Amino acid sequence: MNVIMSGPNVKQEKKYNRWIVILSIAIPLTVAALFGVNLRRLGFDVEPMMFLPPIYATINALTAIVLVAAFMAIKKGNLKLHERLVKFAMVLSVLFLVMYVAYHMTSDSTKYGGDGAIRYLYFFILITHIMLSVIVIPFVLITYVRAITNNIELHKKIAKITFPLWLYVAITGVVVYIMISPYYA
Repeated sequence: MNVIMSGPNVKQEKKYNRWIVILSIAIPLTVAALFGVNLRRLGFDVEPMMFLPPIYATINALTAIVLVAAFMAIKKGNLKLHERLVKFAMVLSVLFLVMYVAYHMTSDSTKYGGDGAIRYLYFFILITHIMLSVIVIPFVLITYVRAITNNIELHKKIAKITFPLWLYVAITGVVVYIMISPYYA
């Protein structure tokens, strides 16, 4: 985060705003577009990447652990550790996204096979996970930019929203995997 020890750099923060908007729109649109592309159905000779779901579920779990550790680090005043952990959580999130897209571009989607109340619970968790995974993108980016531009008071305010959203997305990613894993072909 390379925090500058002077006051907030509002001018520098504004130059990042365009990138925040672009990425907040481009990432979900790209993922949605690629989600609909199945290389095997297009005639490419690729093996289904069935090994990826447990890996990206593990990455989600690790992201949740790292986010909690980052939260604990800042509560203890360890700014450097907090900074490193947040950057690591961002890298983990990007890795998850790449693997998730790769899986869906090479494999057919798995249908959830549960019945009754558990089915409704699964779809509630899945839908909130997907919706919040899109919503959290600008929150993460704004929170990060406010830190690197030394706008610490506004960083703290938005981090109080970003942290639980991001943590929910990471944890529910694992829950969705656990719930659907018995139905993988």
